Amino acid sequence: MNNFRIIARNSLRRRDFSLRSPPSRSFCNLPQESNRPSYGIAFDIDGVILLGSSPVGGSPAALRRLYDDSGALKIPFLFLTNGGGLPESKRASEMTHLLGVPVSPFQMVQAHSPFRKLANRFGNELVVAAGKGEPAAVMSNYGFKNVVSLDEYASYFDNIDPLAPYKKWMTGQQVHKETTRSRANVVSERVQAAFIVSDPVDWSRDIQVLCDILRTGGLPGKESGPQPLLYFANDDLDYQTKFPTERLGMGAFRIALESVFNRIHDNPLEYTSFGKPNPFVFKNAEDVLKEIPTSHSNQGSHHFKTLYMVGDNPKIDIRGARQAGSPWFSILTRTGVFKGKDNHPEFPADLVVDTVEEAVDFILTRESAKGSLI
Repeated sequence: MNNFRIIARNSLRRRDFSLRSPPSRSFCNLPQESNRPSYGIAFDIDGVILLGSSPVGGSPAALRRLYDDSGALKIPFLFLTNGGGLPESKRASEMTHLLGVPVSPFQMVQAHSPFRKLANRFGNELVVAAGKGEPAAVMSNYGFKNVVSLDEYASYFDNIDPLAPYKKWMTGQQVHKETTRSRANVVSERVQAAFIVSDPVDWSRDIQVLCDILRTGGLPGKESGPQPLLYFANDDLDYQTKFPTERLGMGAFRIALESVFNRIHDNPLEYTSFGKPNPFVFKNAEDVLKEIPTSHSNQGSHHFKTLYMVGDNPKIDIRGARQAGSPWFSILTRTGVFKGKDNHPEFPADLVVDTVEEAVDFILTRESAKGSLI
């Protein structure tokens, strides 16, 4: 085993928040035994498990160690990511294909997963969903019955994007319509909320259209009114891809939108951001991990002695685990945003390793020494 450097830290208080979903059917029919691991693991994805769509840091081999010989889950783990844009079922299928291990939708906790809790509030109201991937499909799966993607919404307004003729990548593309409602109905109904589900693709158009929605009370091109509610799935300034340096994320888009809006509107932009490092995200992850059955037991009430957060971003993953406090133990990898030789000075992790494979090796060795079930 490699020599690992452990850094002590003080426990911080957690803020309670609950966001549960029913267990996936793929976890049913597992044998129930009295023993269950006293620990669980949360993995970030970008920069820890994947770079783009390529596994990194020996992640497939590392994850296989968490399953038994029959392919059943042995150690409860989930993916806790500020990414998103696809329904959890589709993302789980994608991860299964890329990593070669069975991943259930219930193991996918994405940045926009908390939006599910707002479906009762906006279920029948007109809302707009922005971002890459399938933002409207994500929201529909959460129970939003009257959701339109920003792509589709913008297509109903002639000349709303003055730069559209110059966007050659859009020329000739047919906007996929998620709703069967008519253009007249959509443009005449007030938008009640806008959700930034994943990283926006066309910043100039999206900032323009969102400003139109937000400063007119949800009726672009018409009278002004109270700002509709605005929600961001995360506030990541940057994240790691295959490119050598970090790329701008949703937090950067939020800064751009806020800066423009505040220059053209009398009142400052109001919004709510979700995602790591918010403590409620880690409380929710703990609740989800309790519900994930393993080959040693089915889901149910269970107390974890240790929960491991394996991430690459000190300001997001490590900071969040530190704020969540006990029983979280933070592990920082060098395959993503963080590439330093020593620990991060402002948000030091409990452990710094090179790869996720080293992180899993440390966890299993440590828990074995403590007599935990592995």
